[in-house]
Amino acid sequence: MALAALLLAQTAPADAPAPDPPAEWSKLADLPLIRREVMQQPELSRFVHDEVAAGRCSAAQRGADGFTLAVDLAVLVERSGEVRRIVPRAIGCPTVEQYAAGLVSRMTRANLAPAAGGAWYRITVAFAWKE
Repeated sequence: MALAALLLAQTAPADAPAPDPPAEWSKLADLPLIRREVMQQPELSRFVHDEVAAGRCSAAQRGADGFTLAVDLAVLVERSGEVRRIVPRAIGCPTVEQYAAGLVSRMTRANLAPAAGGAWYRITVAFAWKE
């Protein structure tokens, strides 16, 4: 019994859950990416186009040049520079929201400015395609 208590005492405490983002996202600073061109690739919109075409997402806006759809995301960056949590703003398209979160996760790897950390930031991922 004493051995079990000793082992429990040596176990590292579980990380506290990441906090929720602030309610007012417009006051968050922009996510300080070093390179933004990674998000300018047209092929990244293909999945979103397919979700809209299949009727699983109706959030796209039709414009003169085709369709656009934007997803706002809040990103919690730890003081170490690691991303701890990404929260997409709900647009009624869960698969597109999670896709955008995955893209942001990928593009932040080794791409955050050194001053980033210990705070929530915001970013918008915009998708566009022709009809």
